[in-house]
Amino acid sequence: MSLPIQKQSGIVFNIQNYSVHDGPGIRTVVFLNGCPLHCKWCSNPESQHTAPQLAYNRSKCLTFDQCIRCMEVCSAGAIQKDAENRAMINRETCTNCLLCADVCPTQALKVYGETKSVDAVVTAVEQDGAFYSRSGGGMTLSGGEPMHQPEFAIAILKEARRRRINTAMETCGFCDTEDLLAAGEYLNNLLFDIKVMDPEVHKTVTGVSNQRILSNLKAVRNAWPQLPIHVRTPVIPGVNDNPEAIRAILDFITDFDNASYEMLPYHRMGAPKYTYLGRSYPMGEIKLDEAVMQSLMDMFKGEYAHLFPAAAPRKQ
Repeated sequence: MSLPIQKQSGIVFNIQNYSVHDGPGIRTVVFLNGCPLHCKWCSNPESQHTAPQLAYNRSKCLTFDQCIRCMEVCSAGAIQKDAENRAMINRETCTNCLLCADVCPTQALKVYGETKSVDAVVTAVEQDGAFYSRSGGGMTLSGGEPMHQPEFAIAILKEARRRRINTAMETCGFCDTEDLLAAGEYLNNLLFDIKVMDPEVHKTVTGVSNQRILSNLKAVRNAWPQLPIHVRTPVIPGVNDNPEAIRAILDFITDFDNASYEMLPYHRMGAPKYTYLGRSYPMGEIKLDEAVMQSLMDMFKGEYAHLFPAAAPRKQ
């Protein structure tokens, strides 16, 4: 016997209030764990695994002169002292029991991801209801990739719509087509990422081919012709920061009804999270040339004006 929809649960790593970049109006963004892509520029590396992950912000550690709680509860011996008497995690030894995060008084050790019920998620979203009604906003599912936990994501959308909350979802498009179409029934807006049209380049920089992504975009457009779809491209140095790459995407979507388009400038704001997770940032010191970004925007806004509406959601 299946659980009532409100009691179904999944893994959520953040609920962000007052967002104005993830759909129309002021929105609460619910970030679900898990993603099938491994984009080298990912700004949410904590979202890539479905299971909760241990993060460590060394600058918040009190040093072992003042606190040894994490070491005391670590039965695997994965927490040791470094040269400055602060905690150091042996990721190979760590069993991910997460007990150290429970006892850390400063949240130097914290967990990305926790189990939440549909009711808990939607109730948290409802707290911002006054802002939605004034701005035309609502709830946006993000991640990770929401469709990596499809039953949970669809249940959240369904319950949100039952409570008259405007819904949007950000997706990379690499998911089961039936799941995406099922989600479409409960969506007011869909934000759909297309990184690059070349399948080999796409596989190199994300780990997967874009064939399923592109076919899913067509499928959802055909199944839900009235659903506004906002296609977005993160402009990445050395990947798609050239006219040919952007034009190929625009040509693919130019005849889609109820579609809009946006180029998102590459940023490095997620880089510190890699350190917290004991990983190296794959993009190194690469930066996007602002002049190149502006040139691309100027080049295509006239030719494809119907895809660049003034009211389109913006994200920095």
